[in-house]
Amino acid sequence: MGVCVKFAAEHNESGEIVLWRCIVALVIVSGFMLLRRHHPRTDHLRSHAFRSLSGFSALFLYFYAITQLPLATAVTLNYTSPIFFVMWQMLLRGVKPSRFALIALLLGFMGVVLLLRPAMDSDHLYGALIGLVSGGLAGLAYFHIRELGSLGEPEWRTVFYFSLFSAVCALLWVGWRGFHWPLTEDLGWLIGAGVFATGAQLSLTRAYKSGKTLLSNALAYTTVIFASLFGGIFFGERIDLTGWLAIGLIITSGVLASRIRFTKAKAP
Repeated sequence: MGVCVKFAAEHNESGEIVLWRCIVALVIVSGFMLLRRHHPRTDHLRSHAFRSLSGFSALFLYFYAITQLPLATAVTLNYTSPIFFVMWQMLLRGVKPSRFALIALLLGFMGVVLLLRPAMDSDHLYGALIGLVSGGLAGLAYFHIRELGSLGEPEWRTVFYFSLFSAVCALLWVGWRGFHWPLTEDLGWLIGAGVFATGAQLSLTRAYKSGKTLLSNALAYTTVIFASLFGGIFFGERIDLTGWLAIGLIITSGVLASRIRFTKAKAP
C-alpha cells in the first residue's frame, strides 16, 4: 500500500489518494455485506463516528507522511499507535499505569527521539511530526475499535462505517481543493492502494481474532521490514544504524504495549 501511495503522490494530493483508497475499500466491504446479507444498521452510530473521525484523520496524515519521508520511517512513526493506545487508555479511561507500561512508553519515546533526530536538521521535520501525529490518532482509533468490540459490533460493520465516513470526508476535501481525474498511469496505483489496504485490514482483523494477540502484534511489525525493503528497491532509500536502532526500540515498545492488561484506577 505504501509503495502505491508513494507512486500515486507524484501527480495526486494526499486527499485524492485517501478518496480512492476509501472508495475501493467501501466497494469491497459492501460487496461482502451483500453476499453475506449483512445489514449496516447499528445502535452505536456515535461510537462509529468517533472511530471514523480519528481513523480518517490518522489515514490522511499517514498518507501525507509517506509522501514526505522514506517509506520505512513513515511506517514506523505510524506504528507508534500501540504506544499512544496505552496513553489514551490512561487519559480517557483513567487506567493506572503499571511499571511495565511505563517501561514500554519510555522505550517508545527513546525510539521516537532517535528517529526524529536526523529530521531536526533537514527539511523532513514537518513530515516526521505529521507522521507522529498520525500514530497518535491511529492509537485513538484503536481505542474506539476496542470500545466498539466491547459493545458487540462485528469487525465488518466497523470497517464499513469507517470506509463510508472517510470516503465522504475525503470527497469534501477534494471538492474544496478542486477535483481532477487522475492520469491513466496513476489509476493502477490508486486502486492498488485501496485493494492492498483493505486486504491488510481484513487479514489483520482475522489474525487478531483467530491467533494469539502478542504473536499477531509482533508479526504486524514486519510491515516496517517490508517497507524498508520496498523503499530500497523502488525509491533507493537507505536507513543508517541509528535509524535501525530507533525502529528496533519502537517495535520493542509496541510489542510490550500489546501485553499490557488495563485496570481502572481506584477512585480516591
